[in-house]
Amino acid sequence: MKILVFDTCLDKMYVVLSDNDKILSSKIVENTESKYHSAFLISTIRDVLFNNNLSPKDLDAIGINIGPGSFTGIRACTTVARVMAQQLNIKAIGVSSLEILSKAEKGNNLVALDARKNMAYLWYDGEIKGAVELEKVKELNYNVITDDRLQKILGGKSYQQENYPLGEILLSIVKEKLQTESGNWAELKPLYIQPPPVY
Repeated sequence: MKILVFDTCLDKMYVVLSDNDKILSSKIVENTESKYHSAFLISTIRDVLFNNNLSPKDLDAIGINIGPGSFTGIRACTTVARVMAQQLNIKAIGVSSLEILSKAEKGNNLVALDARKNMAYLWYDGEIKGAVELEKVKELNYNVITDDRLQKILGGKSYQQENYPLGEILLSIVKEKLQTESGNWAELKPLYIQPPPVY
């Protein structure tokens, strides 16, 4: 089974291609001074497939990060996955960035991502807890995985400073979910825990 997974929601873009248990390609793209990394999604997917002598029609499933994260990144990731899955008639699986990060370290981790307004998007005990006030998050006793901004407040490890294989983690979760979920592209939706800010 050939699976393509990608993520444009976090601070870097990850594109991973696998064939059964073998990873054929794993590519990371960072922002440039002039462009956000999601601008390179289509060209990176094309290059990954081309370099492995494959075309989109060779894919059996797609997996993506559905958020929370960059509003533009969530939209780009979800739109590309839905269009590809629909056109190719293949399965599409969405995974929360909180769940992906929860698997970055062994053990029962708390994941807290900056939700602005003195709040954090929270994951612990195997589920999303929503947007929670930082004062309440400080009271919880868990191994914390967070981002650069909240690390200064909550401690723990910032995923932005660690070298976690997030693309490969996403791939392993997608493989698990393909066993139990329908993978219907029409059910693939962005995860907006709270409405995006209006400027």
